[in-house]
Amino acid sequence: MTWSEPKEMVKVKVGIIGVTGYAGQELYRILCRHPGVQITAVTSESYQGRTLGEVYPSLGRHAPMVCGDLDAAAVADACDVVFAALPHGMALEIAPVVLGRGKKLIDFGADFRLRDPGVYEEWYKHAHSAQDLLREAVYGLPEVYRESIRGARLVANPGCYPTASILGALPLLKNRLVRTGSLIIDAKSGVSGAGRGVSLGVHFSEVNENFKAYNIGGVHRHTPEIEQELSLAAGAPFRVSFTPHLVPMIRGILATVYGDLKAPLALDEAVGMYREFYRNEPFVEICPPGVLPETKQVAASNYCRIGLSVDCRTNRVLVVSVIDNLGKGAAGQAIQNLNLIAGLPETAALDHPAVYP
Repeated sequence: MTWSEPKEMVKVKVGIIGVTGYAGQELYRILCRHPGVQITAVTSESYQGRTLGEVYPSLGRHAPMVCGDLDAAAVADACDVVFAALPHGMALEIAPVVLGRGKKLIDFGADFRLRDPGVYEEWYKHAHSAQDLLREAVYGLPEVYRESIRGARLVANPGCYPTASILGALPLLKNRLVRTGSLIIDAKSGVSGAGRGVSLGVHFSEVNENFKAYNIGGVHRHTPEIEQELSLAAGAPFRVSFTPHLVPMIRGILATVYGDLKAPLALDEAVGMYREFYRNEPFVEICPPGVLPETKQVAASNYCRIGLSVDCRTNRVLVVSVIDNLGKGAAGQAIQNLNLIAGLPETAALDHPAVYP
């Protein structure tokens, strides 16, 4: 009997446009250990000609690639799937190039998240120049759009606040348990959600030992994204009150969802309903009754943990949802989408516990 050499796995070639932002480097950190992926191109506007390991010494010898310039055509030619981790508006120019060369694109920005181009232009103050592609873009929340993502050419990776908020509220709306007009989402984010750019609001002395709300009164740009997806779940359009806060920690999001119940609901029943709703989801965990999740429980992971409480006095349900804003809120979710569109195991490179403490 003779033994043949094992065949080497055929790897998906990926490129990262905008690799030196926080989300981009987190994407690289996970992908460089992905058994089904080969990173073939990385670009950076600020660090062209330098290795990623020089820019992020934490990546060290795992990041010997030199950052190139933003040549979408060249990146597409070197890859099967391209990630665009760029500011809003830039993917509108990149997407036609990447897709025109027969490759697939996962966009981290908001350019293809909102189905109505008029809503995008209103909130982002930028003309939508790729409306033909907008019609085929798939919102990249696997817990809702898994089968559509599998066949997609263009995936719009959700925002971090919307991911935590939507996953927290979705079962309430799908099961018609709350009055939609009563929905309030109060969310807190770590400072890394603001990106790596320098601005006064995220200086250490401004953030440390401080806690502040910002963009309140229905003006935060993630509001229409949350409303779009929750309205689809409810079967009718409605608006939510969404208030974001900045807390003095590096990474993590905690979103608390409040809703007025249509009828009395026991806590055990609510928890059971959530467990049933997410029973087949590899990255959503429901806490036992009386237990609430914390951001440290999902740090540097792709998990979302959800806990519930019922206020019988006010007949209101409260849902606490936590994610890592750079994990399930950005890079981890993007890789989950990659695994789906590339036919890889959905949990590949992602099924690891959080970092603690």
